[in-house]
Amino acid sequence: MIGHVFAAMNEMLDGIKQQYPGSADQEKSLLLEQIAGLKALSDEFIEQWLQFEEKLAELGELAPVPALPAYEMFAAKQAGETGNKPGGAFPCNANDLTVPEEFSGMMDKGQGYYKLFMFDEAAKYFQLMVAAAPECNMARLFLGMSQMHLRNWNEAQGHFQLLVVLSDFPKWVALGYNALGCIHAIRMNMALAEELFRKAHEIYPEFTDSLSNLQSCRQSAAGQLSLYFGSTELIYL
Repeated sequence: MIGHVFAAMNEMLDGIKQQYPGSADQEKSLLLEQIAGLKALSDEFIEQWLQFEEKLAELGELAPVPALPAYEMFAAKQAGETGNKPGGAFPCNANDLTVPEEFSGMMDKGQGYYKLFMFDEAAKYFQLMVAAAPECNMARLFLGMSQMHLRNWNEAQGHFQLLVVLSDFPKWVALGYNALGCIHAIRMNMALAEELFRKAHEIYPEFTDSLSNLQSCRQSAAGQLSLYFGSTELIYL
């Protein structure tokens, strides 16, 4: 699963690389903030990896550890995944619908604050979870939605861009595209917003907020813009 995370991060960087040269100053600032977010996530991975290597070295003093270098293990794993494109037709995985047992208490607290509409407190717990278990799509979904309610659009955008690539669960992917559509609609990028809302509906037609948002975008010329983030879909989880 960690390979999918880095694939998504690389995909985001490729997109930023293409957009940046022709972007206006304001858009460049937003792209730089996304780069900073990706750098922070990369640094977190490195820190976690170093801690793991230290523990592995300690274990090596007690029991024999296979002498295969870490980079060779990673290369072998990548070779086995060749041809799999992130976001493709993978079976629904446990990271979409479950939470690691050691983080279940943290998830419960975050969801509790979320259901009380205390999004700032909820985001703190979900942020800790995503930092410790970046493969947990459910935690990332809740974190992104909490950031939407806090109007932290750049942070929310980064999480949903990762979610739509990493998740195999149609409803989560649709919620991600819908949220991204809302962010672009707020920034008045209506053409892109409408495209994202249509994509959300195609992926999961039962989620009707995307159609409501699409209609709202078409009426925006009349000064009416009413958007549904899809956050109520998470209240009953």
